Amino acid sequence: MSEFHGSARRGSTPRPDRTPPPATRAKGLRHRLAELRGPDVPAKALDARALAALAANPGCARRAVLDGAGVDKARLATALGAPSGFGQSQFALTRGNAFEARVKADGGAELLRLVHARLDPGAEPPAGAAVPDLTAHGPEGRTARTALALREATGAGGWTLLDHPMLALDVAGSLAFLEPDAVVVHPDGSWSVVEIKSFPMVDGAADPAKVGAAARQAAVYVLALEEVAARIARAGARAPRVRHRVLLVCPKDFSNLPAGSAVDVRKQRAVTARQLTRLTRIEELADALPEGTCFAPDRPAEELTAAVAAVPATYAPECLSACELAFHCRDSARAAGAVTRLGRPLRAELGGLATVEEVLAAARGESGDPDDPAVAALRRAAALRAEALRTAAEAAPRAEALVTAGEATA
Repeated sequence: MSEFHGSARRGSTPRPDRTPPPATRAKGLRHRLAELRGPDVPAKALDARALAALAANPGCARRAVLDGAGVDKARLATALGAPSGFGQSQFALTRGNAFEARVKADGGAELLRLVHARLDPGAEPPAGAAVPDLTAHGPEGRTARTALALREATGAGGWTLLDHPMLALDVAGSLAFLEPDAVVVHPDGSWSVVEIKSFPMVDGAADPAKVGAAARQAAVYVLALEEVAARIARAGARAPRVRHRVLLVCPKDFSNLPAGSAVDVRKQRAVTARQLTRLTRIEELADALPEGTCFAPDRPAEELTAAVAAVPATYAPECLSACELAFHCRDSARAAGAVTRLGRPLRAELGGLATVEEVLAAARGESGDPDDPAVAALRRAAALRAEALRTAAEAAPRAEALVTAGEATA
């Protein structure tokens, strides 16, 4: 039987559409997230570093809910009795701010020189650049002001430096406001992201792990800029090109002099976009929580523990360098015997075996499907281990006899 969408059947009474309009749904979601956070607790804004970490572990519903609700995970971890040392020290922040101020001094002359040399050497050298004022009321106002400045600079035909612009990115139904160190508009109208870090670049190379983290963070900014470019295109103008090579600026050889390096973030951008798309929408995760769930850090520890346990987590050792709740989740994973605490590669090899007890039982032949490749590999490894121990036990008396004979001869 065919269905008629958008109109009532002849002779029937039309059913009223009870689907709330988008504005009502958004308002309801904000209210729900405020309840999870605590009615009197201010929201902690998502930044690019948090988004990059979230994209690196998209299966963790716990982080998605807490970040989407704006929960301060550092305070929550302290209230749970498992404080984390994750984050930058005050000394590192002060040093980073001083270095960034030096890079952007004199209207960003040194920064623009590095952008020209590393990203666009064929363009006209930047004798000067426009530096638009991006101040506005609130993050929404700053986001709109940044979009307007980008649109104006795209058609200006010169160099433009946007110092700490504000960008917005939808993440699983929750809007995240992002603030890159700088965005440069080239004379051809293309846009580049600039990341300024305080770790050193020695002999033209920096710590690969830190460069990788910076690349993932810059990839989030590239995605947000692509959203702005898409909105400009929808308005009827030519879509600006967002460059996938970003400029990483670091101190040169432990000095305070800036050095620049071009970093291609196409791979990180593709991975981040795919992982953010896979994230379950925040409202679906929030609706699945028990009524009255709240993560306010002033609640009793037992109540907070139960609230956090109500949201599934996917712990891995990499979380220790990316999430404030890592120590708490590690303790929970240990108590549950979860194999995820041993690392994602091992977890992937074990298939449906989720706990250490299941792995040991499968290896001993007490459970598990023998046709399962993981179970077969475990039993083979257990058999080889038993054979090695048996051979060693049989060889021990002979070795001891040889040693005794040698001592007697001596």
